[in-house]
Amino acid sequence: QVQLVESGGGLVQAGGSLRLSCLASGRTFSNYAMAWFRQAPGKEREFGAGISRNGGNIGYGDSVKGRFTTSRDYAKNTVYLQMNSVKPEDTAVYYCAARPEISFVVRTKRGDYTYWGQGTQVTVSS
Repeated sequence: QVQLVESGGGLVQAGGSLRLSCLASGRTFSNYAMAWFRQAPGKEREFGAGISRNGGNIGYGDSVKGRFTTSRDYAKNTVYLQMNSVKPEDTAVYYCAARPEISFVVRTKRGDYTYWGQGTQVTVSS
């Protein structure tokens, strides 16, 4: 069992930056691929960014590519999502997800991930 707790959400103006954090506990952090998904009202949960269990592979959804970056700190058991040049359409609840993984791939489907955080709200004002 892995527990995930997101933090760092809030209100930000368009063009600004925000950094989300996700603290993982309960199991060996390096055994898990991690990802960020987001869900806006009335929309499907979509893949934002993912990082392999060794940090060597990273992938981004088309809607955030070039603006958001993800990283992980093994000493702190934490994965981050740095959000730059945010837009009103980035407004959503952001979820951290984890998947026990042997390989070093980045998976992008919601159903690929086993554990989820409770989500943190990000609101971008225009």
